[in-house]
Amino acid sequence: MTEAVETFSLKDVLADFKSCLANDNQDVLMDYYLSGWRGLVKFMNSLGSIFTFVSKDAVAKIQIMEGYRKSTEGEKYNSFQSMVEYELAAKLVDLEKRSDHPNSGCRTILRLHRALHWLQLFLDRLRTSTTESKTSTMCTDAYNESLSNYHPWIVRKTAAVAFCALPNRDTFFDIMNVGTSDEVLVMLNEAMPYVAQVYEITQQLYAQHNLLDLP
Repeated sequence: MTEAVETFSLKDVLADFKSCLANDNQDVLMDYYLSGWRGLVKFMNSLGSIFTFVSKDAVAKIQIMEGYRKSTEGEKYNSFQSMVEYELAAKLVDLEKRSDHPNSGCRTILRLHRALHWLQLFLDRLRTSTTESKTSTMCTDAYNESLSNYHPWIVRKTAAVAFCALPNRDTFFDIMNVGTSDEVLVMLNEAMPYVAQVYEITQQLYAQHNLLDLP
């Protein structure tokens, strides 16, 4: 039996990433971030197996973080900022090539953060594209500027082949379940600044604590 694919909603993802930002947009709230990512997984799964190499890993990372939120230390993981402060103070982060804490929250979120950058760049290209623009080219360029830097050769090769099978721009817009192409563009114009802001705040937080290159 074929597993049912949950319907993606760009509107829901927009709401989640907008709600991520707290305390004058300085903190990133974990629950809304994970909810936003669950929406992005639906987006990738809507395209079949093309993005499986990212979506499966994203699901695993989401589950790890959900486990932390449900644990006795759950409040320590209320935001990215509280997570970083707690894990660094408790020495729960492998800052060198060790495997004592391979599933630390800091490392797990970093992997989602890197993947978010790729999707951010790709969706932004869709937002500014024309009907003649090739989604395969847009997605490949976004990948090469971001996530490919952290993938081994075999994964990069698999991704390159997968992107060639991407549907056209209009099909992507249909998947977003917003309405007409114009309505999709309006929603993307509203959503992308929030996604970009969440990414930049996270990037600055990790840079501040020298966490961007966690093994």
